[in-house]
Amino acid sequence: MIRVLQWGLGAMGSGIAKNLSTKEGIEIVGAVDRNEHLVGKDLGDFLGVEEMGIAISNDVDQVIEETYPDLAVIATHSFMEVVFDHIMKCVENKINVVTIAEEMAYPFDSNPEQAEIIDKMARKNGVTVLGTGVNPGFVLDQLILNMTGACLKVDKIKAQRVNDLSPFGKTVMETQGVGTTVEQFNKGIEEGTIVGHIGFQQSIQMIADYMGWPIDRIEEEREPIVSNTKRETPIVKVEPGMVAGCRHIGRGYCGDELLIELIHPQQIHPEVEDVDTGDYIWISGDPDISLSIKPEIPGGKGTMALASNMVPIVYEWDGGLFTMADLPIPVCLTDRI
Repeated sequence: MIRVLQWGLGAMGSGIAKNLSTKEGIEIVGAVDRNEHLVGKDLGDFLGVEEMGIAISNDVDQVIEETYPDLAVIATHSFMEVVFDHIMKCVENKINVVTIAEEMAYPFDSNPEQAEIIDKMARKNGVTVLGTGVNPGFVLDQLILNMTGACLKVDKIKAQRVNDLSPFGKTVMETQGVGTTVEQFNKGIEEGTIVGHIGFQQSIQMIADYMGWPIDRIEEEREPIVSNTKRETPIVKVEPGMVAGCRHIGRGYCGDELLIELIHPQQIHPEVEDVDTGDYIWISGDPDISLSIKPEIPGGKGTMALASNMVPIVYEWDGGLFTMADLPIPVCLTDRI
């Protein structure tokens, strides 16, 4: 049995924990969250399943000391500056890590100093660290790289993910600017409090590095998706005229040549304005390849699945900081009978 600590019980973390609780070979032994209202509650009761005899805690040191986890699933935040200390806490205690922090999907260029520190400590202590998720981590990077394996040559890559943000939690809504006015959105973009999709830097650099393409700059565009209708999730309310999401484009260049273009319009409840979701990949080369997935791979369930399904792979892998392009392709874990 792989003993798992679930760190972070927001929309994604609780979904991952609930999924892992049904899988063969996995035992959740601890749960940590900073929400004071959750402290002391039984994890099973919180997840809506049978009681698990695990009290949710806000003291990660105590949980680690009492439960001796083999691996921690960290679902606390998107940015390296927040999750770095969380990851190091685990690695220093010889605990493997799977995190859904977007900046951890490929941190070697965006956060090189922190990445090196994590990698060195992980190798020293013989544990593995991985950043994953549906995107970044799969649709707009690993899946693209897998598809190039059927090409004799590749000249250019273009991909688009049109998805529904509704399943995600507070952090994602804030970084996407959902529920703001257009003026607030534009101000947030200028101040850096609204960033759109977190992961274009990581996905483009991952693709470029594994393709051997010398990308010398990455450019990004962001614009608000303004709602014509009232929309609502458990996290946010959007009135007509307010921002329901963000259309974000990332482009990777070598000189003046555009080699990688990733387009990512995402919003809550796109169906109310007849927007079809989907994942699309176009590879220009020999041969040209086109992939269309309709509707989209659901962002919430996809992230929960990838984080869960990578647990045994990470647990069994060599020590160090790795990416989804380094490790074996995940498959769905078997449910307990």
